[in-house]
Amino acid sequence: MTKRMTEDIKKEIERLVKELNYHCYRYYVMDSPVISDEEYDRLYFKLKELEGKYGIVLPDSPTQRVGAPPLDKFEKVRHKEPMLSLDNAFSYDELMEFDKRVRRLIGTQNEIEYTVEPKYDGLAIELTYKNGLLYKASTRGDGYEGEDVTLNIKTIKSVPLKIEGANIPDEIDIRGEVYMDIEDFERLNRERQQKGEPLFANPRNAAAGSVRQLDSSITASRKLHLACYGVGTVKGMEFKTQFELIKWLEEMRFPIPEIVRLVIGINRVIDAVKEIEEKRMSFPFETDGAVVKVNDFRLQSLLGVKTREPRWAIAYKYPAHQGITRIKEILPSVGRTGVITPVAILEPVKIGGVTVSRSTLHNWDEIERKDIRVGDFVVVERAGEVIPHVVTVIKERRTGKEKVFPMPEKCPVCGSKVVREEGEVAVRCIGLDCPAQVQERIRHFASRAAMDIEGLGEKNVELLYSKGLISHFIDIYRLKKEDLLGLPRFAEKSAQNLIDAIEKSKHATLSKFIYALGIMHVGEYAARLIAENFERLEDLYHVKPERIKEIRQIGEKIAHSVATFFNDLENIKTLEKLKALGLKITNPDFKGRGQMKGPLDGLTFVITGSLPKPRKEIEDLIESLGGHASSSVSRMTDYLVVGEEPGSKLQKAKSIGVKTVSYEELLKIIEQRKK
Repeated sequence: MTKRMTEDIKKEIERLVKELNYHCYRYYVMDSPVISDEEYDRLYFKLKELEGKYGIVLPDSPTQRVGAPPLDKFEKVRHKEPMLSLDNAFSYDELMEFDKRVRRLIGTQNEIEYTVEPKYDGLAIELTYKNGLLYKASTRGDGYEGEDVTLNIKTIKSVPLKIEGANIPDEIDIRGEVYMDIEDFERLNRERQQKGEPLFANPRNAAAGSVRQLDSSITASRKLHLACYGVGTVKGMEFKTQFELIKWLEEMRFPIPEIVRLVIGINRVIDAVKEIEEKRMSFPFETDGAVVKVNDFRLQSLLGVKTREPRWAIAYKYPAHQGITRIKEILPSVGRTGVITPVAILEPVKIGGVTVSRSTLHNWDEIERKDIRVGDFVVVERAGEVIPHVVTVIKERRTGKEKVFPMPEKCPVCGSKVVREEGEVAVRCIGLDCPAQVQERIRHFASRAAMDIEGLGEKNVELLYSKGLISHFIDIYRLKKEDLLGLPRFAEKSAQNLIDAIEKSKHATLSKFIYALGIMHVGEYAARLIAENFERLEDLYHVKPERIKEIRQIGEKIAHSVATFFNDLENIKTLEKLKALGLKITNPDFKGRGQMKGPLDGLTFVITGSLPKPRKEIEDLIESLGGHASSSVSRMTDYLVVGEEPGSKLQKAKSIGVKTVSYEELLKIIEQRKK
């Protein structure tokens, strides 16, 4: 074959790929096809024939959406920027309070510009594009680390395999939600019922389960959709506002939310929230709220984040699914920290397609405030994945036989004294050997977000505890296969599986291990912040609370709790025993003192040109002193550090008024701010 013929064939393949991708966009995103299904199939098979005959397959070819062999497992992917969750508002008053906080933090009385869009009830996804091509797709996971689901996401026809257009960044992380339409969800469940397979509880679970299939052909058989609404890391271009981002996504043929409103002032926000609520019943997908975001990215950066949620966005949740049922019994449940929580045992009631038979009553103040009694008919609410709770008592249905449930004087499990500290609503058991606390601590230690020991859930923990095989989480690593054989639910294979899971858990990250320890007030996020600032577990031994308080977003209560734990000699002995039993802890999250307050705290630097020291070394110095070293100049940049032969960053910095300094001037700034 001549070179000319090869070029002609390649051009024909390129033409077909471009044409087919355009028709995919018209059909799956615009819902406005311009050719028949037969014509599309004709073009598709022509492309497939040429690819097979000449071995020329472009990365964005529609034939590459399906066909990869099944995976053995999903690889982990670390997000370059955290995928944060949103705080919730359940009333218009709470939206007004959100607006007040935003304006107070910004320091303005002027009305703020916001965007408002539907809140999709699906699975959060990040799409990474390099030079316009889809490079990787990953799940949100814990916000910092997700799973590589690229092959499965490629099967979704509305996901562009290539960004078409003139204004394309070098690299971009686009964020969105994978979801399933209600009609397709119901059809899928009917098919599963006919096959005798377990049903999905709701469209969200169906979407999540479909994306997490090791065999991408199964994902391809499910009708999944995508709505793109956010961005993580961007290299090579800059967005100034959320609305500008949405417009760019639409122009680049990405599916965007059904409705996006740009409004000024909180009253207009509420109008837009009401509009979405009125229209949501006509949407083909499930939505349980509306997302409100500060439009200006500069203001978003100024507002920052709190714990796990951004201060610049909030999700307004529409009234949840509710049902009426009767409280049969109230049981006190003892948690791993000794807190006793009253739990209502209900007559089973279906709410939003899910059968509810238990509901948290939170605490005794809540019971008293709502005047909840055993035997009462109550309104129970279930919102999304939130634990069902009692909204109100229907007092008109009382017969006089209802009984008040008093706060216990003794622990219902061990009989120890219970205490309630002044100013707290929590009632605690102070028994050091309380079986309920012991079992709950072990279960927490083994949970997925902690050491992730599959097979060591509530029932097996209870069984092993009752048989005297474990009385502390350290005992998990002393278990042998022969200890398990002969116990209920443990045959040869299940026993080996648990031993294998325990062995696997010996290789843990520091953040997960800290969370697993069950230190008071230390959740997943706080554990990660600590791991970012302490390289090794041993660095925490005998730590001072003041050292912990240096970490951004760590307050007095958490600092005191962490220091108390790591200054206890018995706790340190336990940790050393775990290491002796084979526990090996790594710390991929460590960032040095960059996460702590320092002389450059709150300042963003960009470097351009040749400098006296390697760029990485200078960036590490900035980060170690609390500053942020960025790769691109924007209005959020405080200083551009300029060396010899600077690039285009210098011109951009001058055009938007960013201060420029030499390397020597940077050192002077550091010395001045240290004083």
